[in-house]
Amino acid sequence: MHERLGLALGPPASVARGVDFSDFRVLVADDSRTLRLILVHQLQALGIVQIAQAKDGLKALEMLKHQPFDLLLLDMEMPELDGLGVLEMLRADNRLQALAVIVISGASALERAYQCIEIGAEDYLPKPFNPVLLKARIFSCFEKKRLRDLERERLVALDQKTQRLELEQLKTEKLMLNILPRAIAERLKRGEQHISGAYPEVSILFSDLIGFTEMSSQISATELVRLLNDLFTRFDKRADALGLEKIKTIGDAYMVAGGLPIPRADHAELCADMALGMFDDLAAFNQSNAQALEMRIGIGTGPVVAGVIGYTKFSYDLWGNTVNVASRMESTSHPGRAQLAPATYAALKGRFAMEPAGAILCKGIGKVTTHFLVRRLAPEA
Repeated sequence: MHERLGLALGPPASVARGVDFSDFRVLVADDSRTLRLILVHQLQALGIVQIAQAKDGLKALEMLKHQPFDLLLLDMEMPELDGLGVLEMLRADNRLQALAVIVISGASALERAYQCIEIGAEDYLPKPFNPVLLKARIFSCFEKKRLRDLERERLVALDQKTQRLELEQLKTEKLMLNILPRAIAERLKRGEQHISGAYPEVSILFSDLIGFTEMSSQISATELVRLLNDLFTRFDKRADALGLEKIKTIGDAYMVAGGLPIPRADHAELCADMALGMFDDLAAFNQSNAQALEMRIGIGTGPVVAGVIGYTKFSYDLWGNTVNVASRMESTSHPGRAQLAPATYAALKGRFAMEPAGAILCKGIGKVTTHFLVRRLAPEA
């Protein structure tokens, strides 16, 4: 019986050729039960174990929509819906367009079999089919599936690698933006190595906590860092909301600038609003953390040079007499007050209430008359 049907005897051919068909899924669609069984036995002889059967075209389409298959052995002559009709419906379905199809046909349906090849069938097998030819067709389809799977895996791996690279790039950009102003970070990304610029008029704010050293000797290092992070985070959010650039922190000192790296005319006003808000932030911090810290602030206005320095752990920093003056305004200020340099006072006149603070000695300048910032004035009606 096996010899009459043309069935292979002995070990599966797939074993001899070292091919693993364990995950290869085949659907046999033929209205003849006898021919279906012959095909099933031939497939099993090749080592294929995942085999399903459909007695007509409609049943085959239903099974294909609900189960995954790698190959369809499709008889051309079936009632209700023949092989050509099945193939046309497969090619119209986006989910099933890529399914490999081998059409099986007798001599009377050869013309339709050729049509199937034209619209996308993988191959053609004549009846009565030759087992050797069937085996060759199956191996060809399996090899194409294996190559498609390898390509799919390669594309998935490539996509995952691309996503990882994009994620790392986003992390790097975020880190750069946490360290540098956006405009400077963009210039670094473009490959610029020496970034510096002169700004004719900016405002610089320095702040320093009073009582911080005493507090730090009474609490653990972990708690100290937590408290300082809490306060500086409040300052960071306020600076970001106002459009100021945080330059750096040194210990409990905090430095921001207005008017760079993108120049703007209201830099002094922004720093004044920042100073008043920082006192509010400190009051809220003290209440939340049961502390009694105080703070001095100094603001200076004038020209500076700004740039990125360093080869590793680079930073964006400012230089010039304006920086020195702003620092001197802070160090000679009073607890709970923001002291203004003469140029800052001139820039804020008419917009903020200020009061005389006396004269102080500034290195490289001599005595200067300063003012304390009080509040922003209400706009005139």
